[in-house]
Amino acid sequence: MTSEYPVDELASLPSFYHPAASPSGDDIAIYYDGSGRNELCVVDPTTGEKTQLSNGTVPRDARYPFRWAPSGDRLYFHRDQSGNEQNDIVAIGRDGTVTPVVENDGQIVLSDISADGRYLLFVSDAGQQMNLYEHDRDTGTTTRLTEYRQPVRGGVYTPDADRVAYTTNESEDLDNRDVYVAEINRDTDADNHAVLTAARNLRVGREGAEAGVSDTGPDGDRLLLSDNTPDKPRVGVYDLTDETVTWLTDAEHVESPTAFLPDGEGVLATRTRQCAVVPVVHEFDGESRELDLPDGVASTPDYGDAAVLSGTEVLVTQQTPTDRPTLLGVDLETGDTHTILEPEYGSLDPDGFIDCSYETFESHDGLEIEALVYDSGRRPSPVVVNVHGGPPAQDRKQFDLYTQFLATRGYSVLQVNYRGSTGRGREFKNLINGDWGGAEQGDIAAGTRWLAEKDWTDEDRIVVMGGSYGGYSTNMQLVQYPELYAAGISQVGITDLNALYEESMPHFKTMLRRYLGDPAENEALYEERSAVTHVENLAAPLCIVHGVTDPRCPISQARLFRDALLDAGYEEGENGDFEYNELSAEGHGSTDIDNKVRSFEIVADFLDRRVPVGGPPGAND
Repeated sequence: MTSEYPVDELASLPSFYHPAASPSGDDIAIYYDGSGRNELCVVDPTTGEKTQLSNGTVPRDARYPFRWAPSGDRLYFHRDQSGNEQNDIVAIGRDGTVTPVVENDGQIVLSDISADGRYLLFVSDAGQQMNLYEHDRDTGTTTRLTEYRQPVRGGVYTPDADRVAYTTNESEDLDNRDVYVAEINRDTDADNHAVLTAARNLRVGREGAEAGVSDTGPDGDRLLLSDNTPDKPRVGVYDLTDETVTWLTDAEHVESPTAFLPDGEGVLATRTRQCAVVPVVHEFDGESRELDLPDGVASTPDYGDAAVLSGTEVLVTQQTPTDRPTLLGVDLETGDTHTILEPEYGSLDPDGFIDCSYETFESHDGLEIEALVYDSGRRPSPVVVNVHGGPPAQDRKQFDLYTQFLATRGYSVLQVNYRGSTGRGREFKNLINGDWGGAEQGDIAAGTRWLAEKDWTDEDRIVVMGGSYGGYSTNMQLVQYPELYAAGISQVGITDLNALYEESMPHFKTMLRRYLGDPAENEALYEERSAVTHVENLAAPLCIVHGVTDPRCPISQARLFRDALLDAGYEEGENGDFEYNELSAEGHGSTDIDNKVRSFEIVADFLDRRVPVGGPPGAND
């Protein structure tokens, strides 16, 4: 039987985010919220001792990573306003001094820094689409490098910063992504504004597949690539001298690249199978080996250099469904690991967390779907179907705070990796294209029915819940399959796809066209796949939670649904048909402890009243 943990204590457990080794490997930077607020700290890799650099000057939400300057004397971070993700780039020195570096009215995501520290490479939608920009620290000038109609997704410099590699799409096929390489000419005028020349598509995969670039080799003559032409994503090395690519991933594996190894004789990557992730080393002599770590998710840092502690040691964050993240140093030669940061549990007993089982079930059309099941041990057990966002994402065997919050309160949890999820290959991921809101919702419903048939579950006490696309799925499940659910909790969810398209950032518009086509041509499909169109089908209590500064799923999505429910005669309130909660100073979810506590308390209160663990739906109304 489970033991319920206090909501505020569980949500307040200190966490670290985005670990990154310094260029020398003498320090590791992390976002860490041990003070109750997210702060930027430096960690001694030998002792684990933390030194706080910031003092309320970094974002409360640790969504976006930071990067070390090559000199190691400062870090660059992304700063927005209350989670609106309209980031500026800001520098912080080791003395805590904060200096604005790049500011504009759009979204900015830092991609790379030249080896001499002079140039910052970033993508921004300041020009109405995500394109590549360069900022010159010496002159203070910023230059737009590319002008593509489709989004540019990141970029990396060669060591001399005389070339740049990046990913974009010039094809009419919105599933397509290609890797480009271009020369950088900075002698075009007196201000040394950069201009890209001789840009060329490397054509490493077939049209309709997705290629990407993550790192450049130590000598600048090789690129570390990804591509899913054969269906399952693979890792390869492109030789810029002879224009050939060597693929390192066996056909049966799903892999993503991390970085070239310091000696230049291999690469570090991650391998995914059955919802678990393990780092793998590919050496250029043909040997490949997985690192010996527990079954779970062992992730590497956000960018290549950040993973390297020394010539042989790399950083890995290890976690399992029942173990919170541990930061490890792993020696690639010996396989030895040493713990840098232990997980923190406060006064909570870590043995009380609930493990999951990996399962598969057959969907409505015979397709095999993967799922994770957390059995709370209560009999009969109420269930929460917790739907992941994305859609191109995956529920994995990692510590999920929301899942443990539910499971330790007595709710078993089902996580469904519906079609459109990552982790299984391009074909499975693209099954949702042109059908957003269709068959993948059938997968979620099929998973709900599959679990409801277990003799230990209570089919009359099943709740659907999710955030972002998971919030969209919550809304759609309630109006498409109302017979399955006793309640629903939609967090930062989508409700009106036509309205969403009109308000979306340009790169989000590209995503919507990929999934649903052009809204001018497919207006009826956009309408059909919107929960707001089917409000009259709502038959179970719904809790709506939405941040007012959300740029991805704007607050208007929640307000439109609320108004449609009221117009249809539904009543709002604790004893009504739906409950409505707007969260001020919060965007598209948050890692901030205060916001997590607030969100957990809303959900706990709703569940206790609407679908209590110890009684039938509405027992406490």
